[in-house]
Amino acid sequence: MIKKYKKQTKKQSEEIIKILINEYKDAKCGLDYTTPFSLVVALILAAQCTDKRVNEITPIFFSKFKTIEDVKNSNINDVINIIRPCGFFKNKAHSIIESARIICDDFNGIVPDTMDELTKLCGIGRKSANIILQECFGKVVGIAVDTHVTRISRKIGFSNGKSQLEIENELLKRFDKKYWGKINHVLVLHGRAVCIANRPKCDICPINNLCNKND
Repeated sequence: MIKKYKKQTKKQSEEIIKILINEYKDAKCGLDYTTPFSLVVALILAAQCTDKRVNEITPIFFSKFKTIEDVKNSNINDVINIIRPCGFFKNKAHSIIESARIICDDFNGIVPDTMDELTKLCGIGRKSANIILQECFGKVVGIAVDTHVTRISRKIGFSNGKSQLEIENELLKRFDKKYWGKINHVLVLHGRAVCIANRPKCDICPINNLCNKND
């Protein structure tokens, strides 16, 4: 059963996010990429894997498969041999190759730039699509809600949503659009650096006095 925390008001929420944005001024996407397709691959690999590990694997991957067509026409075992350290390698290899096929066959070899089209790719859900749209196309249409954003949003008191979609919808209503593109990055960094699951560093937390951790 999901623990419910006391909700922050919109004014309190804005105060908190401003503090976190100021605290993590250099917050950005933790995945390395050079093209929209390289980010697609990185996001597929990042499922239940660290950004550090993914960033070690993607250069190796793209040194062998230089184009989307190369990936589309690749042997799945060749892909698996490279991405194995990222875990769940069979499913991820299938998703990468199938996404390359969809991009080549349905989008003329160009990674699409809409939410509806991106979520047609294999292994790319709304969270990943939000990241691709923001990072590669400068389009902020939502908020990427991953495990860090889910946990921190509940603990701080932004949302008690049961699903990532519910949490995203509540965050979109709670915050002015000018904050949407920053929320994922700062909450992910806060979750990794300070508000660590099961061992939070509350003594150094910049929002310690505003958090609902004890409610």
